[in-house]
Amino acid sequence: MKSKSFNLYCKDIVEIMHEGLFVVAEDGTIQMVNRALEEITGYSRQELMDKPCTIFKCDACRLMVETSSDAWCQLFEKKKIMKRKCHIVRKDGSYVTVLKTAVILNDEDGNPLGAVEIMTDISELDVLDTKVQQLSRMLDQDTVFHGMVGYSDKMKRVFHLIEKAAQSDFPVFIYGESGTGKELVARAIHDLGPRSDQPYVQINCAALSESLLESELFGHIKGAFTGAVQHRKGRFEIAHKGDIFIDEIGDLPMPVQVKLLRVLENKTFERVGESRSLSVDVRIITATNKNLQTLIEQEKFREDLFYRINVIPIQLPALRERKEDIPHLVDFFIKRLSAGNQGNIKGLTPQAMKIFMDYAWPGNVRELKSALEYSFVVADSDLIRPEQLPGNLTSSAVPFTGSFSPDRPIENDQKNDLIEALRQSRGNKSEAARILGINRVTVLNRMRKYGIDLKRDIVF
Repeated sequence: MKSKSFNLYCKDIVEIMHEGLFVVAEDGTIQMVNRALEEITGYSRQELMDKPCTIFKCDACRLMVETSSDAWCQLFEKKKIMKRKCHIVRKDGSYVTVLKTAVILNDEDGNPLGAVEIMTDISELDVLDTKVQQLSRMLDQDTVFHGMVGYSDKMKRVFHLIEKAAQSDFPVFIYGESGTGKELVARAIHDLGPRSDQPYVQINCAALSESLLESELFGHIKGAFTGAVQHRKGRFEIAHKGDIFIDEIGDLPMPVQVKLLRVLENKTFERVGESRSLSVDVRIITATNKNLQTLIEQEKFREDLFYRINVIPIQLPALRERKEDIPHLVDFFIKRLSAGNQGNIKGLTPQAMKIFMDYAWPGNVRELKSALEYSFVVADSDLIRPEQLPGNLTSSAVPFTGSFSPDRPIENDQKNDLIEALRQSRGNKSEAARILGINRVTVLNRMRKYGIDLKRDIVF
């Protein structure tokens, strides 16, 4: 094809491009756009023609007003191809992540006539990157109920409530002591719900200052504050159509609480440094280990916000309140640690298990896991002994003659340990319950379940 004929078809070629293309004159006014650019930016061709290219509010563009050069734009000063990842602002106010390539157009004498810029929408790649990060964190997690281990009645009720809450669109409020698994509950609610194929975004209020927290939640525009050199999407904007998990909400500063209340009431927010209101469709999940009622009395937490977030409350029991789950948690973590470290640890000695059952676990499941990680380092046999436990586990052991091992079936484990505890307590069911770390009713239920008869099965 001759060059003259080729030039006749240039316009058609530009129109079928997937990338957005526009041409600007030397003064920065837009002279040509293609259809893909209209789709990316939301502006029509008529709305863009003869407008300055700054209409896109690209956060990678810098006007060269501080230089001695006559060039108004960095591109015209450097006079070379430039390629950058940046954010532009669509007509509706939302951000789009694009890869922008630009080059100067010169006449036959080398004088600049204008520039051509191509924008590739890479927003979906950003979403995929987030998904990959989430999946990579989940790949090494064994699951019982979405990563949570619990056979006690209390935990079964929690699991049932999680399944119910996941199917609604109402705010969920998760509360409980540190280390009880609030983050796992939030993730399970997302994975089980109708928004599971949409973004899941989380933020910890205790980890950021007030100014950074507001920017992280709601985003900011370039120049909103010192150091804001680019537009930035907030967590709410990223979580659009999905779920956002706000952890440690008890640490949320009062000014930010007002803005969060507005999102809950009106589904709208404003970026830092911008007066334009944006709409967002997210389900909010919050969590705390603090007593919000006390904070309300101290005027550190808004009462109206509490009522907004406390629509579906889920309380996670402390580990000391569900001690019958401890053997199963030990089993779960030992199997994971053995697989990860290629160790040969099979379980705990009876004395070590007794220490685990008697300890109060103020750090809950997180502390139990850390204790086992410590023991894996110092253990020198296939069963962890009391002296190989962390020093803070100071309860004395009761000399069971059996042993706990993750290779034993759970029901056999429960039955044999119950028989042994009844033998040691000489048939006293309350004492047997204390030895096992469960309540007396559970002892009676298990005796009926396994058909244990004191006179027939227990040898004192």
